[in-house]
Amino acid sequence: MELKYNYIVIEGNIGAGKTTLAGKISEQFNARLILEQFADNPFLPKFYADPEKYSFPLELSFLAGRYRQLKEELEPQDLFSTFTVADYYFTKSLIFAASTLKGDEYNLYRQIFYIIYSSLPRPDILVYLHLDPERLLRNIKKRGRQYEKSITEDYLKNIQESYFSFFRQNPGNRYLIIDISDIDFVASNNDYRKVLNAIFGEDYPCGINTLIL
Repeated sequence: MELKYNYIVIEGNIGAGKTTLAGKISEQFNARLILEQFADNPFLPKFYADPEKYSFPLELSFLAGRYRQLKEELEPQDLFSTFTVADYYFTKSLIFAASTLKGDEYNLYRQIFYIIYSSLPRPDILVYLHLDPERLLRNIKKRGRQYEKSITEDYLKNIQESYFSFFRQNPGNRYLIIDISDIDFVASNNDYRKVLNAIFGEDYPCGINTLIL
């Protein structure tokens, strides 16, 4: 299998399996793995309990944390890794903020985002794992994080639309949207190989590319 990318991002809605897939790819190909560090964010449980009050400080804290992590981990070269794979990209900050912030707060956040965004390297390809909200909710329930219990189907739909909106508004990047509704790449090694072939087996142009597995 030809490893044609130096920097791959696995993205998706909450519960889509992006961290699991990024980890499996990293292990198989000895790739450098970058995982989002969100567990220690003190605003996250507060946000799910009271979104209106804590949405702005939550999004600002994620913005700062993601920038710091990517800046530190993407710049040094790892001579022993074949490529880099991450389970999120910096654009995630704006995507989630578009669903949680309104009016002047969002406009201010958007200005700050684009000032910082220009200084970070872009991935060679962004892979988006697509699942319907009902399946996402089942996955979220299965992993049992206390602070995620209040997540609703409408919230997941808004996040999904924010992703697609960003993709449409930034066609200069390369996106691969893979519908994984009918497969299980965690339980089935054959399904996992299908995902790998989708990512590495084709040459995709810039813009939105879609595939149903």
